[in-house]
Amino acid sequence: MSEQGSSPKNAPPVGREPMFLLPGSVTAVIGVLLAIHLASTLVLNQDGMVQLVFWFAFQPLRIVAASSDPGLAAPLIWTPFTYALLHGGWEHVLFNAVWFAIFATPVARRYGAGPMLAIFFVASAAGAALFAATTLYSGAYLIGASGGVSGLTGAAVRFIFQPVIMAVDPDSGQRVIVGRKLASLGDMWRDSRTRTFTLIWVVLNAAVPLLPLLTGTAVEVAWQAHLGGFVAGVLLVGLFERRA
Repeated sequence: MSEQGSSPKNAPPVGREPMFLLPGSVTAVIGVLLAIHLASTLVLNQDGMVQLVFWFAFQPLRIVAASSDPGLAAPLIWTPFTYALLHGGWEHVLFNAVWFAIFATPVARRYGAGPMLAIFFVASAAGAALFAATTLYSGAYLIGASGGVSGLTGAAVRFIFQPVIMAVDPDSGQRVIVGRKLASLGDMWRDSRTRTFTLIWVVLNAAVPLLPLLTGTAVEVAWQAHLGGFVAGVLLVGLFERRA
């Protein structure tokens, strides 16, 4: 009797490894960021790009101009959020996509897609607010996902460095991993890794305005959006923590 190469009829199907080890919501957002930038570069001419930036980038000067022409203020309703979907080049969007994948993934796995997106967009708005406070009359505009990703970074820092919580399964009596606790603001300071990461983050971004004094060239980094988004993420994430 010859042996058959096929598996037994009752054997479970062999599982396939997923192509991407990212939550679906994280992959979807990255796909949207890449698709928007690809479409804007392939479809829009120079005038179209100007209109895209005019209507969807965040421009603090609108706040001042609205006093004379209230119609100019309308985009302030949506641009604190939509600017996070636009980017200035492929290097810009790819860097933010990688950064997003790193820090959105633990947040999405812990809280789900809805809270992850809420933190991303609210942190984007917080970054836009700090950007407006420091560039109100400059005429500068803001694009890029870094403010929202900074918020996800701040949210993730609240738990990624914390010790694993163990519990006992009431049926089997075995010890199982429950997850990591959410650090309080005091715990963030007491934990050396969390404190070091946060201090490095804040110092590096706060030092950006001083770089032209050392290099003699302007640095186009929206450090305000990074700092504003990070603080928003640190504060927001506690709203989504489920209590035992």
